[in-house]
Amino acid sequence: MEITPLLQSIFGLVAILAILIFLLFLPSGKKKKEKSAKNPTTPQREAQKTDLPHLRAIVKNKKSTTKELEQALELVIRHHGNIHPKLGARPHPDFDIYMDLLFTICRHPNSSKDIIINFDKDLCRLNPEYKKEINEAITKGLNSRRV
Repeated sequence: MEITPLLQSIFGLVAILAILIFLLFLPSGKKKKEKSAKNPTTPQREAQKTDLPHLRAIVKNKKSTTKELEQALELVIRHHGNIHPKLGARPHPDFDIYMDLLFTICRHPNSSKDIIINFDKDLCRLNPEYKKEINEAITKGLNSRRV
């Protein structure tokens, strides 16, 4: 047996292995660049997204800052503050979204009493027929907080 073909195949496998290792570490550098490019978000870009699911996602994100929460709730009041009228004695099914928002705000780690009170006041001011349900949702949210 000759040793030359054996050595050539070993060197070929080492070269392929080196290329695969290089390709393995190449994409990780791109991810870091993408993350750093996403970090400098401007408040104007976020202010343009006023749809309710996007604003709910901001409130539900446990890493949202107090300032982000205030801005998101202000946009909720400004663009989605009016709840559909009650259906007789029952609240409209869309009110569940607002109940979830209230409950989430009360439990959020970066929420403050000022944020909760301001959102409560504004929502009650715009929807006086839902005042009882809003107060119940806030009470349940505050009672479920860990002390």
